Amino acid sequence: MNNLDRIDEVEELLNELCEELPKYAFNYLNGGVTLSEEIKYHPEAKDDDLLILGQYERSILGLSITIFYGSIDLLYGHLEREDLKDRLREVLFHEFTHHMEFLAKNRDLEIEDEEFMEKYRNEHRHE
Repeated sequence: MNNLDRIDEVEELLNELCEELPKYAFNYLNGGVTLSEEIKYHPEAKDDDLLILGQYERSILGLSITIFYGSIDLLYGHLEREDLKDRLREVLFHEFTHHMEFLAKNRDLEIEDEEFMEKYRNEHRHE
């Protein structure tokens, strides 16, 4: 399967996954869920070892979720459809958790992500 066919498959899977979510999860998500072709690395990545698979964004334009197809493909492109769907579900639901927590003025997942990054920094401190 070529890369273009796979991005169409990922978009289809994302649409299916969005349908699994309750309608209220989309409240105030005026930018919706978009699929970017980009491979996105965390700015602090060492040797391109820290991919960003999805991102919840709060900006002057509003609230949105971006899923990075290039990163997904690099990490999970070898998976069969159902396994890929499971990984996409994890990424999408992670980003929706950020959205729901933001609306509830809760930072639990944000703190968990910060702790992950601190551990990553400590493991790579002397490189």
